[in-house]
Amino acid sequence: MSIAPEEVRAPARDAVLFRSSPARTFVMVFAVLMVAYLAVSPVIEWVAGDSGDPWWATVLQAVVIAAGAAGAYAVSARAALTTWVRVSSGGLELAAQDSDPVLLDWADIAAVVIRRDGLRTVLDVVPADLDSVHPVQEGDTGGPALADTPRGPAFTADLTQIWPSPRALRRAIGRHLRGAAG
Repeated sequence: MSIAPEEVRAPARDAVLFRSSPARTFVMVFAVLMVAYLAVSPVIEWVAGDSGDPWWATVLQAVVIAAGAAGAYAVSARAALTTWVRVSSGGLELAAQDSDPVLLDWADIAAVVIRRDGLRTVLDVVPADLDSVHPVQEGDTGGPALADTPRGPAFTADLTQIWPSPRALRRAIGRHLRGAAG
């Protein structure tokens, strides 16, 4: 079980926290499904013939279907796994999909890549040396999942539900990586 970021002292005062948000995910999935349902309904009605239902019946159907599907996704096993990333001048902290959090100093990071993988946004953090990775608390047994990349083993995290957005995370990481390189 992952440690909540509130239970871990930030490595520096300028820390910015990015964390998964099931509520935000629910709202986003609900909105997309509502728009899709309402956009397709007139086409279906035209092809199948007018059912004679009032417009509010179509909107009510869209609300029920979107709320049910978004709710099911928000409480699904994959969506319930917590992920958080904390960026500060002290380094990058990462706890992905209920792993124990790890801390990497900026000088110990070989590469950070935020990429698309189908519908998901994924963070890959390649440490310069796996021995330079620090557990956030004593007794932690394992960090985020490791994946083999062309640059070497990388910690991976699904950023699809992260808030603020993966774009804001990319900017925050870029500021610190440029400062560490210069």
